[in-house]
Amino acid sequence: MRLRGLAWWAGGVLALLGAWHAAVRPLPPLARLEAAAEDWRQDLLAPAHAAGPHPDILIVDIDEASLQAVGHWPWPRKRIAALSRELLQRQQVAALAFDFVFPEAAEGDDMLAAAWRGQPVVAGFYLQATGANYRAGQLPAALASTNKVPQGWPLWTGYAASLPALAQAAPHAGFFNVLPDTDGLVRSVPAAAVVQGQLQPSLALATLQLVTGSPATAAGVSAEWLPATNALPQATVAALRVSPPGQAARRLPVDEHGNWRVPFRGPAGVQAGSFRYLSAAAVLAGELPAASLAGRIVLLGSSAPGLADLRPTPAGHATPGVEVHAHLLAGLIDGSLPYRPAWAPGYEACLIALSLLLCGLAARLKAAPLALASVAAVMALQLAANAALYAGAALVLPVASALLLGAMLAALLVGQNYLGEWRNRRSLLQLFDQYLPPERARALALELARDPAQQQTLQAENRELTLLFCDLQGFTALSEQLPPLALRDLLNNYFSAVTQVVHAHGGTLDKFIGDAVMAFWGAPQAQPDHAQHAVAAAWDLRQAAEPLNQRLRDQGLPAIRFGIGLATGVVCVGDLGSALRRSYTAVGDAVNLAARLEALTRELGAPLLVADSTQAACGPAPAGSAWLEVDQTQVRGRQQSVTVFTLAGTASPPTPAQALQLQTWALAQAAVRTHHAAQALALLADLTALRAADTSSPLAPSAAMALNTVLAALCPPLEHRLQSEAQEPPTLLP
Repeated sequence: MRLRGLAWWAGGVLALLGAWHAAVRPLPPLARLEAAAEDWRQDLLAPAHAAGPHPDILIVDIDEASLQAVGHWPWPRKRIAALSRELLQRQQVAALAFDFVFPEAAEGDDMLAAAWRGQPVVAGFYLQATGANYRAGQLPAALASTNKVPQGWPLWTGYAASLPALAQAAPHAGFFNVLPDTDGLVRSVPAAAVVQGQLQPSLALATLQLVTGSPATAAGVSAEWLPATNALPQATVAALRVSPPGQAARRLPVDEHGNWRVPFRGPAGVQAGSFRYLSAAAVLAGELPAASLAGRIVLLGSSAPGLADLRPTPAGHATPGVEVHAHLLAGLIDGSLPYRPAWAPGYEACLIALSLLLCGLAARLKAAPLALASVAAVMALQLAANAALYAGAALVLPVASALLLGAMLAALLVGQNYLGEWRNRRSLLQLFDQYLPPERARALALELARDPAQQQTLQAENRELTLLFCDLQGFTALSEQLPPLALRDLLNNYFSAVTQVVHAHGGTLDKFIGDAVMAFWGAPQAQPDHAQHAVAAAWDLRQAAEPLNQRLRDQGLPAIRFGIGLATGVVCVGDLGSALRRSYTAVGDAVNLAARLEALTRELGAPLLVADSTQAACGPAPAGSAWLEVDQTQVRGRQQSVTVFTLAGTASPPTPAQALQLQTWALAQAAVRTHHAAQALALLADLTALRAADTSSPLAPSAAMALNTVLAALCPPLEHRLQSEAQEPPTLLP
């Protein structure tokens, strides 16, 4: 109970951690795990780029070869102007976006402005965060004016934009800032930003605004505001709407920080193949045929390490910054832009609670393989649902935190179950190790520990068992004659032999009572054929007597004789005892009867006595033996008489001589039951003659168990009793 309570307390703590992570402040380990899960999901579900680079977007790269061929950066403005004219006029590109900024005046600005004027050019600029007051150049016309920064959006105070002459020549412009996550990887780009009360577009949005508008008119962009509520004390932006002239408006949702997730098409880099890279030096040299890039969208950037625009992203450790914008622009144009909705934190908190509940319930299943399979199924269902929402609705929803916290709770509960099962199995093993052979004790303890419902079998209950008592005959005299250590060795040999036989036949060794052994069959594990097992064990015990005596003689110890009593009946069996000491044992009439029959072996001359209840439950005698009725006797402590039997070794089937002896013995027993003493004595005399005439082999593993020998032991006590009855004076009736 203490472990179970601790596990559920841990579940509550995990739920609180999950709620804090989802709704208040992300926990760095969970945030990193969520980011890794997002990368894995995007890699798994991203559109294949095997067909080649994007057909509409390409990158003109100021690469290391261009810097070596043309000169170090920054290039003169007249060279940028020449490159612009090559792309805009000779190649007739649909749009030219710059991942560079020109905030300061330089020689050749008029040439660059002339190359841009009236052309589909998107200039670049960058923003600076809170605390930076640097402002250079002229910002483009705003998408909208606003006197408030949406809740959750970063606050930008500084910027560096194109100088006024260039800004007027290229009225379209967008910022190229990217925002790395806590692990340093770039996964998001701000869709728009509020600067000096104006909503400014990102480079990808400005390029989309240009390419979706008519040659003379740009597509309008507006913000979709969410009003302030109790949950959102400050208004925020849910989406941006792009309204191309003559076309239906497009709604582009943003996350709670105003960002767009970058939909990486595949691996990033110059040689990765997601986009076609052209060396700026080759383009500037006019190596491309005229109009070979007609209608394409060109982004001008750099992959040269010296220009410090290489970003670590999930798609590559050194992704050129210009390619990040290319992936985002491709997603905007193709309509494959995933987004994290504003309600994602609430969804994550609910998902964590649901995951903890389902994983906790699954882990409580007692069968560990079933529990683990159920937990795995719960997690697989969450992953499948998350992937379906991503693929079908482009929703970037959290799942890793719910999986991790659910797995932690499941591991705790499964570990608790394993620990409880181990402790339970250890206590059960300690209990049954006294009564059962080690392999049976381990198997039973494991079975009961895995299925607590079966542990009710340990509670005291009424059940039909077959009881066996085995006792040494003449033990009092032996204990007087032998020194203590010799007596110890004798008892150890005797107890070991009995234990081996009992265990070999699936019996439960209850206890040693002085020199007596108590065992039973039918508990703790049910045995429908318990009587057969018990009789077979008794038969083997009788046959083990001679090898045991030989070992004793070899050790200089005297030979022993032991008597065995068997009885079958309903008894109370289970874990019995006091609060200080308990044991697994059986009590009841059949127990007493077996003990009384063992004591009667001295009087009736048979070393093995079996109650009629056991003989009936057993059925045919074991192979190579036959049932012999010994007597109908009154057992001390019982009102009803009991018919007792013994076993004798015979051929299988019995020889004619043996069959005749068995028949004669049965007739003698019938005469005894009908009180014809004279007839019974005459039959016993005939039986003596038949035994004397039978010179065949005993046909039994032990000569002491042979039919001839057993009858020789049974006849004298019966003859003595019959003669005593014949000499008694008749009772006179009143």
